[in-house]
Amino acid sequence: MRTAEVYYEKTLAGTLIETEEGYTFAYDRDYLAMKEPEPVSLLLPLSAEPYHSPVMFSFFDGLIPEGWMLHIAEQNWKLNERDRMGLLLNCCRDCIGAVSIRDPGQESVRSQEGAQESRP
Repeated sequence: MRTAEVYYEKTLAGTLIETEEGYTFAYDRDYLAMKEPEPVSLLLPLSAEPYHSPVMFSFFDGLIPEGWMLHIAEQNWKLNERDRMGLLLNCCRDCIGAVSIRDPGQESVRSQEGAQESRP
């Protein structure tokens, strides 16, 4: 099982989870409680109920680079083109547009490294 945090602008909007059965996307409760939350996609309207799909949601799959950029990502990070979640987690941290994807495990490691570097 792998998890990705989905951000709308700089706010955590939801979580995408990959399991053996497929994918689940759920909006974050705090995000839904905001004054005027925006859906991450028109294909995933705001809802307190999670969305389920046996394959990667087309919106998230569309964030993954194609062509020569995909080839560079595959070579640099040793990723398989069919590993859509791996590509999403590694290539979609800084997307064009309002939505970005973060690996929660990598974030905590980076935060710890930054804290260690700032120590005298």
